[in-house]
Amino acid sequence: MGQHPGRDEPPDPGRLPGLGPQPLTRSRIEAALRAEDWSYQIDSDGDIGGIWESNVFYFFLYGDQKEILQVRGRWHQELPIELRAQVREAIDNWHFAKIWPKAYTTVDDGGRLWVLAEQSVDWEYGVTDEQLRLTLRCSITTSLSLFRHLQERFIRIATTPDEPATPWS
Repeated sequence: MGQHPGRDEPPDPGRLPGLGPQPLTRSRIEAALRAEDWSYQIDSDGDIGGIWESNVFYFFLYGDQKEILQVRGRWHQELPIELRAQVREAIDNWHFAKIWPKAYTTVDDGGRLWVLAEQSVDWEYGVTDEQLRLTLRCSITTSLSLFRHLQERFIRIATTPDEPATPWS
């Protein structure tokens, strides 16, 4: 006893398969979505996406080892381009009060203004199943909070497409 330091210590969970942080993969994202009992689809580009409260969300992997998870949501409201400055001001105010999500506007080829929200997390050293599920829940719920906030402010002037535009429809 005591001659072999660490022998009586419990094993390091990071060294046991399935218990500690593991590399981020598409299949783990899909497993996390299923564990939350959330529906998702794979689009023609192979991207994972789903719809929450009529808003389309995508789950992307970036980085040399595909270790960066980005959750990107698009608010389902289409706004007139003339409101871009007001929408940016509302987003700036959100960023001042909240740390998540990052949000920005974009204009499509048809001249329609859209708001996107995103969160990126670098899992270079791996992620546990619970951390991954928590990240997905946090990313989606904070984005939905932003979208609800914008809905309250711009409800009278926003137009809602009949169905959310999805590549898998």
